[in-house]
Amino acid sequence: MNNAPISRARSARQRCSVPRCCGHRGSGPGAGVARLLVGGAALALFCPRPAAWRRVLRADVIGWVLLAALATGVYQVTFMHAVDQLGAGLGTVIALGVAPVATGICARWWTRDRMTLGWVISTATAVVGCAVLLDPWDAAGAVGAEATGVGIALVSGVCYGVYTVAAKRFLSTGVPALPATSFTLILAGILLSPIIVLHPAHLMDADALMLIGWTGLAGTALAYALFVYGLRLTTAPLAGTLSLAEPLLAAVLGFVVLQERITVSALIGCSLMIAGLVAVTAVDARRGRRRPRQRTPGERTISSGPGPPRRPV
Repeated sequence: MNNAPISRARSARQRCSVPRCCGHRGSGPGAGVARLLVGGAALALFCPRPAAWRRVLRADVIGWVLLAALATGVYQVTFMHAVDQLGAGLGTVIALGVAPVATGICARWWTRDRMTLGWVISTATAVVGCAVLLDPWDAAGAVGAEATGVGIALVSGVCYGVYTVAAKRFLSTGVPALPATSFTLILAGILLSPIIVLHPAHLMDADALMLIGWTGLAGTALAYALFVYGLRLTTAPLAGTLSLAEPLLAAVLGFVVLQERITVSALIGCSLMIAGLVAVTAVDARRGRRRPRQRTPGERTISSGPGPPRRPV
């Protein structure tokens, strides 16, 4: 299975997360909502046909689209709040560590995907690597982290899992990916629009608007488009585990672009994450090869007497 689009989605999202983590004036709550609206509107421009939007409103699709939109909105708020309360390291470790587990559980409930032993071990290895890489316990005040902050980070990770499986479900109905994804982003932005009213500061600043435009296009529209494209080609649990590539990409970009120092714990964490991500991809690929090909309803086989059936027609 081709997992490159999901990895590129994480890369696009990561490149646009630096201003947010550095406290840029265009990275407040109102700017986060604006990014959702910009990203959704940008994707809508590539979906001019009304028939595609009508398919999103079908009874077997709209419920999963609404659930994905709700999960997107809650994730946006809770992740930023968790990082604000716990710090970038601990907040990210908890949210991203819970995300693959939540994805696997939701996939088991809603899509009947099996959580194999190989997936569990590979995902656990990647989660441990994420924790070692980010080293959240070394941050000041991490030991006395507030229970509310930890709970909010847990909710954020669960929302990521819910979105992943909900998106997989509406994609499985054959609905066009871009209109459905655009709908989820715009609806999530509308649900969170009161935040813009409550936190309008800097939204009219030229630099902030440029940052919102860039992160809305590259970090939201492009990232979500690549993610749902990759989700068509793989399973939801694998996509959830691949979300752990984000801190790995951050470490690589920090070393290559910002010339940051690589510590021993960072090397160990990166090694564990690479091993876990490679292993979980290999496990999923092996499952795909073992999965028997399903016959189409009108397919029959040609047989010339005794012996195994010949090619289908």
